[in-house]
Amino acid sequence: MLISGIITTYNEEENIEAALASMSWVDEMIVVDSFSTDKTMEIAKQNGAAVFQRIYVNPADQKNWIIPQAKNPWIFILDADERCTAELRSEIQNKIEHGPKCDAYWIPRANIFMGKKVRFSGWQGDKVIRFFKRDMCRYNDKWVHEEIETSGSVCSLKSKMVHNTYKDIQHYEEKMQRYAEYAVQDLLRKKRSVGFFHLYIKPAARFIKHYFIDLGILDGKVGYIISKMSARSVFLKYSRLKDHLNQTD
Repeated sequence: MLISGIITTYNEEENIEAALASMSWVDEMIVVDSFSTDKTMEIAKQNGAAVFQRIYVNPADQKNWIIPQAKNPWIFILDADERCTAELRSEIQNKIEHGPKCDAYWIPRANIFMGKKVRFSGWQGDKVIRFFKRDMCRYNDKWVHEEIETSGSVCSLKSKMVHNTYKDIQHYEEKMQRYAEYAVQDLLRKKRSVGFFHLYIKPAARFIKHYFIDLGILDGKVGYIISKMSARSVFLKYSRLKDHLNQTD
């Protein structure tokens, strides 16, 4: 089939086996690990993956390092908390068998939060480019929400992958704290400033968008939590940026 599957990991012993099982149909499975302290590497090797260890800089850097080393001309990427469905597998296989007409493909995601499927809350329409030609695509240099860039053509697949986002609020908070620090790096490069608008108006606007405009209210308690935490993530990002700027004054 000429497809290499890639997963980047750090302490993902709870997820890696299921993630690899869902992509076991590819010709080559690769795990790039950031020196996990749990059994991630051991489990990955037991499940047939080629495992590399590399110091983590940011998501884009880690993936761009391994993509050109893949043996096959097509790349399929999963995060450890994502699963390839049988429908998605069949659609990708069909593309390969009949000759893909595009160089990269958007894949829609079905998001699960605290064990419940999220229908709205700003997560509807969520999609990512995860199936693409090795020699035509690379990730842009962003610390958060890195995206594939290509000079070629981009199409969309219909089948979804499953994204198990956060198992509880504590998990969400831990990841949000880490992402806030990463986001600061992007903001510093853009030479962004921080004021009342960024610390208070933008977070409030984010809550309104997710809960009311994007119909988070229809997701019940889960929708409220997502909207509230999304607003908090904006506040944390700019609060951290303010701290960084004050330290350099």
